[in-house]
Amino acid sequence: MNDQLTIIVPRQGINDEGKGKKHALYRLISAAETEYVWMMDDDVILHGLEDALTGYSLALKGTDLLILPLRMESESEKPSLLERLQIAEYAAIQQLTIETTKRGHAVMCSGANLIAKRDRWLESYPDLHPEIPSGDDMFLLESFKRRGLKIAVSESEELTAIVRPHTEWRAFWKQRMRWAGKAPKYTDKDILCCGAIVLIANVIQVLCPVVLLVKFPIEYHLIKKRDKSVGFGTALLLEVVYPFYMLICLIGGLFRRRW
Repeated sequence: MNDQLTIIVPRQGINDEGKGKKHALYRLISAAETEYVWMMDDDVILHGLEDALTGYSLALKGTDLLILPLRMESESEKPSLLERLQIAEYAAIQQLTIETTKRGHAVMCSGANLIAKRDRWLESYPDLHPEIPSGDDMFLLESFKRRGLKIAVSESEELTAIVRPHTEWRAFWKQRMRWAGKAPKYTDKDILCCGAIVLIANVIQVLCPVVLLVKFPIEYHLIKKRDKSVGFGTALLLEVVYPFYMLICLIGGLFRRRW
């Protein structure tokens, strides 16, 4: 912590009240005495924290919400197929996050690495759907956009946090369905429009596989722009299976009772 910023790790605020991550964030952020709070998950890896604390202020530039970069890396020298597919997907998501935010139409952010003005976050708390255990980041993004607050994104390497892919299919499917289960609660037009485009494009690909020839170069460009380590074969396999994977997650997420 410094005079301007407090690092918030939600898990450290979770107690026996059983109210989950959002309540933990509220407790910790309410107790902070700085202008900004830096939220990061307890399992992310940030190399050179001192450099990051020195350089983050240059990226803020008076913003209310600063979306920080993430990169997915495996702990294994030879990542499994599941890990490689997640790394490729994550790279595409991260690049989409960066490019849409730069254009003033942010459609995604991750609470695993995020800086926000403390007071603005607290004002947005009622919009975070406390009744839903997850989604604090996306609902926060919607709230900030709706209120016309300034949102920026950083591509700085020193601010990049490393996240790990799931190594087991069960944990992977559980997380993805939990994410998909929040979709009906989204109200932001950019998020809804982006989701509709992705859904329609993938349904069309299922009905007419030749569409892959148009979609793949676009997706591959996004992936390689963010993570050059992703191989051509992995990216192509992800593109082939993604429509089915996405539909399974969407249907499974919508029909689960609790998230």
